[in-house]
This record gives sequence, C-alpha cells and structure tokens, in this order.
Amino acid sequence: MTALGNDSLPAVSFVKPLGANNEHPGYADLVQGQEYVKHLVEAVQGSKYWQDTAIIITYDENGGRWDHVAPPVIDRWGPGTRVPTIIISPYAKKGFIDHTLYDTTSILKFIESRWGLKPLGTRDANANNLTNAFDFSQ
Repeated sequence: MTALGNDSLPAVSFVKPLGANNEHPGYADLVQGQEYVKHLVEAVQGSKYWQDTAIIITYDENGGRWDHVAPPVIDRWGPGTRVPTIIISPYAKKGFIDHTLYDTTSILKFIESRWGLKPLGTRDANANNLTNAFDFSQ
C-alpha cells in the first residue's frame, strides 16, 4: 500500500497477508481475509496503475474449498491439490472460466513471458502460461 501511495509500485509485487488478514482455514477469519483482499484490489483499481495491471489471487493450499478432482502428478513436488485462482484485470476475459491446466509456476511463466526472461527451472519452463485467461486486444 505504501508503494501504491507514493507511486513506486514495482512491475511485479507479491502480497502475502499475515495474521488476521490471512484466509488460512482453521485459524484465520475468512471474512476479514477477504475484506483485506477486497481493499487491496480496490486500491489498485483506483490507482494510475490499474490500466496495466493483472491481479492474480491464489492460495498455497486449497483455500479451505473442497475439490472432488484429484490433481495430476507432475513430479514429486506436486502440483498437489487444486487451488482456486482469480484473475482481475482490465484485460481478463470477462466471465471466463479457464480449464487450462495450470500450477503455481504458471504465474512465474506468465511473468517470464511478459518480460522475456529465461525460465528459472524445468518446472516453470514446462508450465502453461496464464495468457489464455486474457484478451490483450481490448
């Protein structure tokens, strides 16, 4: 929020809510965590950065949401349980549910593709890019 307020928001930012703003099932307040995310999204939408922004909301686990589909096995690290992910952007396809197989390294792949960076490893090199969720012709 400080970087947003003083016009120093970097090209890529990661926000990990801590404490009561966390949505982790079992010990955090889900509503308070979602209010925190809502506040962050609204702040970015109201800023000069919004026109060029993609906000990716995802979880490190299943976010407390039950899933009836077992994930595929890629390697010994996972990808593990499927996690909900929401993309908010002026370029996100409206009302679109993407059935492309992604994992958390798909976010890294998207960043690498955007800035022409080489993959950090084989996992992100082989991940599907998030671009199917966007319409950059808008």
